Amino acid sequence: MNPIGHFRTITRHRHLVMGYCFRLGLYRQGLCHDLSKYSPVEFLRGCKYYQGYRSPNDAERRDKGYSAAWLHHKGRNKHHPEYWTDFSKVPGEKIQAVEMPKRYVAEMFCDRIAACRIYNGEKYTNADPYDYYVRSIPHLLLHPETSALLEKMLLKLRDEGEDAAFRYIREDVL
Repeated sequence: MNPIGHFRTITRHRHLVMGYCFRLGLYRQGLCHDLSKYSPVEFLRGCKYYQGYRSPNDAERRDKGYSAAWLHHKGRNKHHPEYWTDFSKVPGEKIQAVEMPKRYVAEMFCDRIAACRIYNGEKYTNADPYDYYVRSIPHLLLHPETSALLEKMLLKLRDEGEDAAFRYIREDVL
């Protein structure tokens, strides 16, 4: 149990995302980003499974077979693609990805940068968020348009740097 370490980690992450969202003009999203992490269902589990180098949700999932914190979190935070799934109207298909509004794709971009900065520390590079995305593709359910947009943002970050990526999102996406 590490409440201080967990509080510091989620607060540092939240402040990074807030700064990135502000760079994009997404002030409300920046201010409200991940507030559910301070709710008892998420915070207490985060303290219990805190490791400091990766998400405590992974540890809870390995211990219990699911993460109650993640189930709570993804249903309240629109920057997660799991929020944007619904039953399909096509017979034979069960769940489908819904295209995310661009402002939430932009917040997801900010969230991925911040998570990589927090967990990779001094080793962080602008390629890390793209690499993290590529590793997650096999288990992510993303609408093709959302996936293409996020990938373009992450490649812009990797290949041209932070300023170019944020300029592209501000000027061409939002």
